[in-house]
Amino acid sequence: MKLYFSPNACSLAPHIVLHELALPFDLVLVDNTAKTTANGEDFLQINPKGYVAALQLDNDEVLTEASAILQYLADLKPAAELAPANGSWERVRLQEWLNFIASEIHGGLAIFFNAAIQGDVRAMFLATLYKRFAILVQTLESQDYLLGEQYSVADTYLFVVLRWADFHDIDLQQWPALAAFQQRIGKRQSVIAALASENP
Repeated sequence: MKLYFSPNACSLAPHIVLHELALPFDLVLVDNTAKTTANGEDFLQINPKGYVAALQLDNDEVLTEASAILQYLADLKPAAELAPANGSWERVRLQEWLNFIASEIHGGLAIFFNAAIQGDVRAMFLATLYKRFAILVQTLESQDYLLGEQYSVADTYLFVVLRWADFHDIDLQQWPALAAFQQRIGKRQSVIAALASENP
């Protein structure tokens, strides 16, 4: 498998999961601005959407969107229990969290990478984001992980996008449950390995 990535982007989530599952893979760096890979490939030929993450399988199929990639990887090694079994109620809950993270947290933080978001507009987006943070806090104040006491790919995804708060001067210490979650996930060897690889 090949994981097309950009450092600290959402592609870090499948990168972490690949380490978590000890699966063999190659990393291919993508220039998000030029839409080219480190070896000169046109990234738009690989993923016409033009953004990471993209996972190229051994049969040359390309899978995109973090939530889909994370579930695909988790299902390769069910014994690792990074995702509940397909068809189970618990799997539906996982998908619920993945969708919430993708639309409300990923999207809610990514908007601030646009330098034009300033002043009252920034305040408006922050107010909405903080309401979403409150939903996370309600869950993580009483349990270690989004699904309870079992770590899952949803936790990986949440950890990755919450890291973006630092880039936007959002101090997660305002939400002790979120700060503790970040610290807890950040200690996993898979996280340490992926971060070291992306930020040598």
